[in-house]
Amino acid sequence: MLTFTEAQVLAWITPIVWPFIRVLALFGSLPVLSQRNVPMRVKIALAFLVAFCAQATLPTMPTIALDSAAGFMTVVQQLIIGIALGFAVRIVFSAIELAGELVGLQMGLNFSGFFNPGSGSEATPMSRFFGISVSWLFIVTGGHLMLIAAVVQSFHAFPVSPEPFAFLRSVQPQTWGREIFGLGLWIALPMIAMLLFTNIVLGVISRVAQQMNIFSIGFPITLGVGLIGVLLTLPLMQAPFTMALERMLAYFQ
Repeated sequence: MLTFTEAQVLAWITPIVWPFIRVLALFGSLPVLSQRNVPMRVKIALAFLVAFCAQATLPTMPTIALDSAAGFMTVVQQLIIGIALGFAVRIVFSAIELAGELVGLQMGLNFSGFFNPGSGSEATPMSRFFGISVSWLFIVTGGHLMLIAAVVQSFHAFPVSPEPFAFLRSVQPQTWGREIFGLGLWIALPMIAMLLFTNIVLGVISRVAQQMNIFSIGFPITLGVGLIGVLLTLPLMQAPFTMALERMLAYFQ
């Protein structure tokens, strides 16, 4: 008759349980996979696949009883680290969308709005366009592979332990908000300068030729200049996006 003890069961399931919880928390907060149109079964299956395939490179997991206080705190630690990793990626996405907001404001396209399923709120056309573009860029440039490598390396930087708040004291994710404004303004600055120069030229024209209705021709001109600027600067978005993503993932490595 086959018999086994509780210690043996914990030794079998511990190496897969803690990585599975951390990766599942990551997929639950990741901008691309956290949308409602992605089934929960897909997230669970992907999390289990990543946790299973990463067993060869993960450090030795401590054996902690799941029904104990230490087990509960360990689960909290995995949730915090996984959600923080997804939040770090969402910071980069939000910075790109903020750049779209600033560009759309200068172009005059912020009067209309669309529903953003990722945040559950309304978004302007340029912000939505930049968000969709950076989602494709995240997949094309191998951002998902960088993310999987970061979550695997996080087990070496922050080993599994019943101390969930040690990670927060070390990384301090509450200070990451400044990255949104810094990166967003950095990306939108060329477009803002271009449209500001266009508005200055239109202001000079309105003073020189006062009989010209500058309001009727100003919007098409700024819109056209803005679309041309987006067309020229959009291929250059890969460099700041990759640099920002690597900088945010470096906290976990």
